[in-house]
Amino acid sequence: MVVAKGNKNGYVREACSVTRYQDLCVHSLAQFSNTAGTSPSKWARAGVSVTIGEVKKVRAYLAQLKRNGGFIGRNRAALSDCAEVFDDALDELHRSLDVLRKLSKTTFSTQMGDLNTWISAALTDEDTCLDGFSFQVQDDNNNNNHNNNKKKQIKLLQRRVQNVSYITSNALALVNKLATTGIGSFEQDKS
Repeated sequence: MVVAKGNKNGYVREACSVTRYQDLCVHSLAQFSNTAGTSPSKWARAGVSVTIGEVKKVRAYLAQLKRNGGFIGRNRAALSDCAEVFDDALDELHRSLDVLRKLSKTTFSTQMGDLNTWISAALTDEDTCLDGFSFQVQDDNNNNNHNNNKKKQIKLLQRRVQNVSYITSNALALVNKLATTGIGSFEQDKS
């Protein structure tokens, strides 16, 4: 696809054409159209940067749920596990962004392999987050309002985690596009 110069919406649409969740990609990355243009390395950095921001939001929500308490048994343990795997995902994404900022002709292939590994691991961490939750909240002391509130919180968490997983998947696709485009695609960014 040839994108006319000045067509910033076309830049983001072209960049997002390789992603699974294209509408979400366009929405979350549109702000980078002017700076990223047609550069696969800049789009990859933008994708990982946005993902880091979204992971931080979910991590803050998890911290809020832990502070507010009220989760018991299996769901309480699952909440702690989820927070831990989101910390791991955040570390992997920060490591990825650091590599994307220091791409090198001599280590490009190794860097791309590392990026694929770390972003894939972050995606697995996010997916793992929900594994431990019981979506059938136990009836403790017949407090239906409490149970309904917990079910809503778990469902909201599920939606947030799913959304961040989609954004991470898009970032991985943008990194993979950079890997297939090759070394020349970021060397021109330096000029």
